[in-house]
Amino acid sequence: MTCPKMIIFDYGHTLLYEPGWDSQRGAIELLKHAVKNKYNITHDDLQVGADMVFGEHVQYIRSFGYDISGQVGNRFLYEYLGLEFDLTPCELETLFWNAASAGEIMPGADRMLDYINENGIRSAVISNLLWSGEALTKRLNRLLPNNKFEFVMTSSYYLFRKPNRLLFELALRKAGLDAKDVWFCGDNPQADVEGSAQVGIYPVWYDNGTGKYHEDRTDETAPQCEHLYIKEWDEIVKALEAAL
Repeated sequence: MTCPKMIIFDYGHTLLYEPGWDSQRGAIELLKHAVKNKYNITHDDLQVGADMVFGEHVQYIRSFGYDISGQVGNRFLYEYLGLEFDLTPCELETLFWNAASAGEIMPGADRMLDYINENGIRSAVISNLLWSGEALTKRLNRLLPNNKFEFVMTSSYYLFRKPNRLLFELALRKAGLDAKDVWFCGDNPQADVEGSAQVGIYPVWYDNGTGKYHEDRTDETAPQCEHLYIKEWDEIVKALEAAL
C-alpha cells in the first residue's frame, strides 16, 4: 500500500453528521428574516412548500444521478410563497442548516485530520449535497477549524452526483494528481467506494454507524472492488503509518 499525496473525503457520516435534525426549526429561523410575506406564510406552510419542491420535484431529478442547486430551489420556493428576506442566498441556506442541526464531528475525525496535516498529506471534500460548496465550507471550518481542505465540491454545484466518475475526474484535475496518488474516504459503498475506484483512486470504506439509521442503509451492498475497510478513523492513521 502506497501512502497517498492527497485524501479526498465525503462529508455526511464521514467527517460530520447532523444529530437532532429538525427542519421546522430551520423554517422558524428563516421567517425571522422575512422582510416581505405576501401570503402570511407560517413555518408549517414553508415546510409544506419545501416538501413539494425538494421532497418531490428535486428528489425526482436526483433519482437520475443529477443534482440542482439548493439555492435555485429556494429561489423558486420563496418567490412561489411570496417571501423576501434580508439575507443573501448563502446566508439563508446557512441559517436554515445550522438551525435544523448545528452538526457534530464524527468520532476522531478532527484527530485524523491533524495527523494527515502534520504528515503533509493534502485533503479535499466531495459531497452529494443540495447545499452550496460555500455553505459546506463554512460548516467544515466551524466544526473542523484545523482542516486544510484545498477544495470543497458539492454535487449541487457541479450537476453530477457520486458515483458519476466525472466528479472524481474533476477532483483529480483540480488537485493536479494522478489517481494512483489519491485515496477517497466515504461511508457509502456505492457512491464513495465503487465511485472512486472506477477512476483508479484507492477507496476507503468508513463504516461507522454514528448518527446513521437503518433506513439510511437499505440500498447499500458490499463494494465489489478492492478497498480498505475501517470502522474508526484511528484505523486509517495506522494504515498511513505503515505506508509512510
